[in-house]
Amino acid sequence: MSLAPAVPVRRSGSTALSVLVTSVASDSHTWNLVYLQLALEELGHRVTNLGACTPDDLVVAECLRARPDLVVVSTVNGHGFRDGTRLIGRIRERAELAATPVVIGGKLGIAGPAGRHGRAQLEQAGFDAVFEEGAGMVALEAFLDRLRVSLHS
Repeated sequence: MSLAPAVPVRRSGSTALSVLVTSVASDSHTWNLVYLQLALEELGHRVTNLGACTPDDLVVAECLRARPDLVVVSTVNGHGFRDGTRLIGRIRERAELAATPVVIGGKLGIAGPAGRHGRAQLEQAGFDAVFEEGAGMVALEAFLDRLRVSLHS
């Protein structure tokens, strides 16, 4: 799989973000990552998709190399809370990445949605937003709009 960003489909009047899409190291699912990549590209963003079972070291290295406007972590195996907490710790320990927006979404626990408590723990660990299973693209699109405004104003 190429790490080169795909050519975005531009919407008139929009400003493209560079987005790094990844999963956690234990998650071998790919359909969620492909869906996110296509949806983000359709919204006009440049996407680099690191694929499934991405080691934490690779995510951190790619963040340092590419300096994306946003990192989107997607997981469907139910271990997103545990693995995501470890990953965001690795990202945030790098001073160069301390302000990089990072969000996580999908099936974050094997017992189902963790609710406000789980979201608060992930945000306290360093995620800028948490989108639990079933949140849909509307919440992510709203986050992208706010991020685009803050970065390009």
